[in-house]
Amino acid sequence: MKAIHPCLTLAADYDSKHKPTTIQQTRTHCCLKNKQHPRSLMNEVRFPKNEVDQLLLNAQLRDELEPYMDESVELVDASQMSTEEENKFLRAMLCWERSPVIPISQWFEPELQLPHPDTLSDRNLSKVMWDAVERLAEQRIFLQCADHLSDRQLYCVLFRDILPATEKKIDLPDNDLIWKLVDLESDPELWLTYYADDHQRYLWEVENGRVPPAQEAPPFARKLPEPF
Repeated sequence: MKAIHPCLTLAADYDSKHKPTTIQQTRTHCCLKNKQHPRSLMNEVRFPKNEVDQLLLNAQLRDELEPYMDESVELVDASQMSTEEENKFLRAMLCWERSPVIPISQWFEPELQLPHPDTLSDRNLSKVMWDAVERLAEQRIFLQCADHLSDRQLYCVLFRDILPATEKKIDLPDNDLIWKLVDLESDPELWLTYYADDHQRYLWEVENGRVPPAQEAPPFARKLPEPF
């Protein structure tokens, strides 16, 4: 799994049949402590203009987040952050709360719809697949650990599992949605064979008390788009 943002995680795993198992969406609400309300602070201390702007923004963000606070709120010590850092955190949480949950295909205008794989020749299917992968990257959706799949198998994953999946469409510049098509939990043998590095293989051997499967080069090596 890969953290997409300091305050949330969006990731998807697939089992050995390339079907999704779990999608983790972890959100950390904030209840700020040890920091006086910015409006009262401004009556006591003079700040540079930028800091005044940040304090005003802080007050606005807190007010807008208030309706979303409940018993699930986790404490975040704002005294360890600058006001600018705190505002970035608050803005991210507000964006999370307000973001729609819609199928990934509907993140695009017009909706990204792929032909049924049975209607495409191998050559045409590969072209459509690469076009779709590039379109996903434009929305900061990236595929990982896919080199054990043929083009047709990967296309089927896009068609059947990824595009119909409902996810929060979060409008933040650094928000990446990472789809791992295999990992240690979903298929240890496959992951150890094609994707684990030497250190990961060593840790697995120590933990399991047996030699991992021999490393092999993935049969369908590709250079897929990656996060910036």
